[in-house]
Order: sequence, then structure tokens, then C-alpha cells
Amino acid sequence: MRHQKPPRSGVVLSVLAWVVGILFAFPVVWMVLTSFHSEADAATNPPSFFAPLSLDGYRTFFDAGPWPPLLNSLTASVVSTLLVLVLAFPAAYALSIRPVRKWTDVLFFFLSTKMLPIVAGILPIYMFAQKTKLLDNIWLLVILYTSMNLPIAVWMLRSFLAEVPVEMLEAAQVDGANLSTTLRKVIAPVVMPGIASAALICFIFSWNELLLARVLTGTKAGTAPVFLTGFVTSQGLFLAKVCAASFIVSLPVLIAGFAAQDKLVQGLSMGAVR
Repeated sequence: MRHQKPPRSGVVLSVLAWVVGILFAFPVVWMVLTSFHSEADAATNPPSFFAPLSLDGYRTFFDAGPWPPLLNSLTASVVSTLLVLVLAFPAAYALSIRPVRKWTDVLFFFLSTKMLPIVAGILPIYMFAQKTKLLDNIWLLVILYTSMNLPIAVWMLRSFLAEVPVEMLEAAQVDGANLSTTLRKVIAPVVMPGIASAALICFIFSWNELLLARVLTGTKAGTAPVFLTGFVTSQGLFLAKVCAASFIVSLPVLIAGFAAQDKLVQGLSMGAVR
């Protein structure tokens, strides 16, 4: 039996996909390579690929005491993501499987909350935090990150819940399952890839957020991105230290994305097919 050659268009798309993937991965690889150079070698122009390797950037990062900011980022990101899922899942259920009246207006309202730039509302938020004595408090960031990511999670989960077969819900009702049991034991396992996708995106957005954390925190509740900006100085060389700190700060997101990549691809694909 003669082996059939793949179509030329498929080969072209494969090559194009590899090129795009390499272009996206190159800055990360470059950052990691630069982090293992000394400051003098990292600042050369053109840069040297074969400069001696050094761990000075990582030593500087860990000597600066990164654990409190990393713990603050982890707390704010994980807690806010859990709150978002707890709030978004029943809301998405009400907007898809059991739609409320004027559900399209509700969805538009959720979407409209993302149209206002954060910088436009930072002053009222700061004044509110100052009056309520919540400045430099990690729980204020938890509340803000929850409200910031909730519309995205509702929109994502609604598209996933819309794919749940109605027959499953009818069978659960016949068996006498209440709403809470239906959500936990019937619907949640079916849309788990979508829940994982929404959780990962909310975690990434919370972990990477800088503006709110920069303005509303100080010495106690500073997060990892705020800590990272401290390596940029107006005097001296800092490129290797910044690359080392950026790589360490990016590790939780990279690990979470790698661990959930199957669920993420499956969830995004399921939400795209209607």
C-alpha cells in the first residue's frame, strides 16, 4: 500500500506553527540565558552567547529576601481564584442552563466592567482603602483581584456550561438531586476542563498584576511583581539580576500552565465548539 504524502498546505501550516512557537519561546530562552551571565557580559552589545556562566543574579535575588512578596502573590492569586470560581460557577449556571430574565443584559454588564481602565479608577480605590485602613493589606488585593477576574470567569464558564446535555440535568432531577448536588456532582465533573481553564487564566492575571499592587501596598503586602521592579535602578548594571528575578517570579505560572496544559487545551477547545 503506497504511503500517502501529507498535503502541501498541512506542511506549510506545520512549519509556520513551529516558527511562531520559536518566536514566542525565544524571549523566554534569552531571559534565562542572560540570567546566568555576569552583569558585564549581560550588558555587552552585541550580546555574547558564549560568555562564562554565573549565578550572581540568583544570589542577589535570594539575598534580597523574596519570600514575603512571593507568599503575598501566592496568597492573593490562589484565594482570589478560588473565590472567583465559587462565585462564577453558579452565575454561569444561571446565565446558561437556567437563564434568568434579560440574561444578555447581564452578560453585557459583566463585559462593560472590563472596559474601564484600572488607572482611571485607581484614585477612588486608593481613597477608599485609605479611609478603611486597608492600605498595605493583602486582603484588599484579594477583593480587587476577585472583582477584576469575575467577569472573565463568568463568560468562560457560561460557554462551557452551554455544552452540558439537558438530558443529564433531567436525569438528576428525576433522581431527586437538589441544585447544590447537581452543580457539584453532575455539572462540575463534565465541565472540569473549563473550570481548570478559567482558574488558570484568573491565577495568571492575579499573579502578574502590578499597578494595583504597586499603588496600594507597601512593605507588608508587596507582591512579587512589585518586588521585581526594585531591581531596576538608575545607576549600575542590573540586566542579569532582573532576568534572574523575572525567571524565578515566572516559575509558578509556568509550572501551573505546564501542569494544566491538557485541561487548558481541552477546555478552550470545548468552549470554542458550539
